[in-house]
Amino acid sequence: MSEVRIAAEPRTTFGKGAARKIRRDNKVPAVLYGHGTDTRHLTLPGHEVLLALRTANVLIHLKGDGVDELALPKGVQRDPIKGFVEHVDLLLVRRGEKVTVDIPVTTVGDVNSEGLLDQQLVSVSVEAEATHIPSGVEVDVEGLVIGTVVTAADLKLPKGTTLIAEPETVILQVISKPVEEPTEAEGEEAEVATVSDEAAE
Repeated sequence: MSEVRIAAEPRTTFGKGAARKIRRDNKVPAVLYGHGTDTRHLTLPGHEVLLALRTANVLIHLKGDGVDELALPKGVQRDPIKGFVEHVDLLLVRRGEKVTVDIPVTTVGDVNSEGLLDQQLVSVSVEAEATHIPSGVEVDVEGLVIGTVVTAADLKLPKGTTLIAEPETVILQVISKPVEEPTEAEGEEAEVATVSDEAAE
């Protein structure tokens, strides 16, 4: 997992008015906490933060005036309409430290043509070293038949990553395809065909 370096400025003004001014300058207010330290209020460049947060569990190297820390995003507030980042909570981490995070679960391949993939979880909780958090875990579903169930214990996690979720947690399963009910038009056609057959007799 690569580190994303982001410039950080200490923030000394607070409140909604100050936050709005920061956002007008295309920046993002943030707080940094953890390891029993006092919470630090920061200002970060908006575009760089937006790009960094496209990666799940991105490791951010904060560098600036009196700031030189590693952090993980733990809470992100976005504008519900425009989607830009309004505020970020950052958790202070150390190299070599173990952290608990949720990583994405993705699938590759296609299940048996008679079945339908039912993925119940798109992420799973694991413990990993803060600077080596896996980007995600893949499940090969190629050819899986109806009735197959994949649990958290079945996931092939990268070396150094430990499962935190309950092992029996269902990640995905292959179910039968739903029976398609005939449409009204199809039903009428079938009825007409039956009447025609009876008339022919």
